[in-house]
Amino acid sequence: MNHLLPLLVAVPLLGAALLAGCGRRLPRFAAETIACAVSAGTAGLALVLLLNSSPPMVEWVGGWVPEGGEDVGIVLVGDGPGLGMATLASLLTIAALAYSWRYFDTPPRGHAGSFPALMLLFQGGMCGFAIAGDLFNAFVFFELMSVVAYALTGFRVEEAKAVQGALTFGVINSLGAYAILMGIALLYARTGELTMTQIGRKLDAHGGPDALTLAAFVLVLTGLLVKAAAVPFHFWLPDAHAVAPTPVCMLLSGVMVELGAYGVWRVYGAVFSGPGGIPAPDLERTLLVVGVLTALVGAVMCWYQRHVKRLLAYSTVAHVGLFVIGIGSLTPEADDGVALYILGHAGVKAALFACAGILLDRYGNVDEHELHGRARRLRGVAVLFVIGGLGLAGLPPFGTGLGKAITEEAVGGPLTALFVVVSAVTAGAVLRVAARVFFGLGPKPRGGSSHETTGTGEEPETRHRLNRIPDTMTAVPALLLAASLAVGVAPGFAAVVSHSVNEAGSGGAITSPHWTPPGVLLGLTSTALAVGLAALAVNRPRLLGHRPWTEPLRRLQSGHIGDYVAWLLVGATLLGALALPGILTG
Repeated sequence: MNHLLPLLVAVPLLGAALLAGCGRRLPRFAAETIACAVSAGTAGLALVLLLNSSPPMVEWVGGWVPEGGEDVGIVLVGDGPGLGMATLASLLTIAALAYSWRYFDTPPRGHAGSFPALMLLFQGGMCGFAIAGDLFNAFVFFELMSVVAYALTGFRVEEAKAVQGALTFGVINSLGAYAILMGIALLYARTGELTMTQIGRKLDAHGGPDALTLAAFVLVLTGLLVKAAAVPFHFWLPDAHAVAPTPVCMLLSGVMVELGAYGVWRVYGAVFSGPGGIPAPDLERTLLVVGVLTALVGAVMCWYQRHVKRLLAYSTVAHVGLFVIGIGSLTPEADDGVALYILGHAGVKAALFACAGILLDRYGNVDEHELHGRARRLRGVAVLFVIGGLGLAGLPPFGTGLGKAITEEAVGGPLTALFVVVSAVTAGAVLRVAARVFFGLGPKPRGGSSHETTGTGEEPETRHRLNRIPDTMTAVPALLLAASLAVGVAPGFAAVVSHSVNEAGSGGAITSPHWTPPGVLLGLTSTALAVGLAALAVNRPRLLGHRPWTEPLRRLQSGHIGDYVAWLLVGATLLGALALPGILTG
């Protein structure tokens, strides 16, 4: 089945080309139907390949197979993690397309195929990045994914805020892409190879790591962490989520940033994990520092947001920090936990953004304070939002809870407490929004930070504010939450994920991920803390409200691209400093 791998990229790209070329002549119903069919077909193909991915499949595109150990062709690798991420990206694309069914006011210039074509291009880029076996083509798909994401973020081009958010997104992620490209150039200069496994072998044959290896590692890692929105590379994410259409936010937080974390795991394991790469203690130290910083900053900023989409974006930043910590522990158990955590988080976060989109299109507002008690009639959406908050906390038996529990056990020590606190704070912020907006609990908050984005005066993404919520807009988040629940309860699912991940990244290590009493207890603890924080914030708003010490942190999210570029350089320098000791001692 190796020859089917290129279709994961070719099918959505061909579908996008069809819609781009014929979209002006197609009625909107036909264009959206074609997009859903193409996306569903790609998802079905990814799932079939995933079920047959043991042993991993390798396809040299166009028949350009290696000769005498040398290769110049494009290689695609169909193993469990890569095909799993391609499947996740495809399933979330279907969910976003279904949610956006007849969603926007009118397509720009009457081109009914423009938005679904961009969504299919995005899907193709994500699938290509997930299964790319050589660094240069991973970069190509990285850029395809990014460029389309810029266009989707600024899709409502008539709004200045959308253009500004897309510009910030584009500049920062383009700099990250340039960093990756420079790192690839250094590796190619050293090894004469682009295939990841071959680069790793040539680095090992060269001897111990040196300054060139360190520079290449820092540059590639910088680009991947920009995509993952890790601190201090994260500033583009809240700005983009605040203005991007809701279906796009579902993909950005549901799978795109996770692909950045997946890229870190994949590239280190294939390229830099040998004796000629970066020593394991240096990677552990680097990812631990970045992960802890990301988790803490994301959680604090999440709690102090009143703009609901920004709040959800910062919760994504916080959970990315937890993913990075798990990846940095370099154990098979942590790899399994992070994989399950990502799957559960994707469903929960996409569902929460879908509910936030309903608030925007019903009330033209995503401000927690201004919406106080106004959404009481949206009982179904309220239930979904509360369930999403509980899932974000890691409530058993959600997939987020199972993944978090396994990762907590793998990292151990004080980091376990960090996982509990971060998940409780981010989920508590979501539950606080639910209590105020959907149930009208507590006094209406007043005041706030001078550097706070309020979320008032937002334009709905539909022609008029919705008086009736379409069934698709509630069915999609319900199914996404059900899928997240299934990750934690489906018999044998965790074992299948573990086998796929360990076969690809842990040399076939045998682990047995499952619910344990301590894991259940920690999940219940983080959920209870989240509920308690939400209740305290609602009933005693001054106690957990605005604090002056958060002002410097808020000012960092300035909206100025120059500031974000400066922080990107600071972050790259930090990565180099953290990874340097092993090179010096080597």
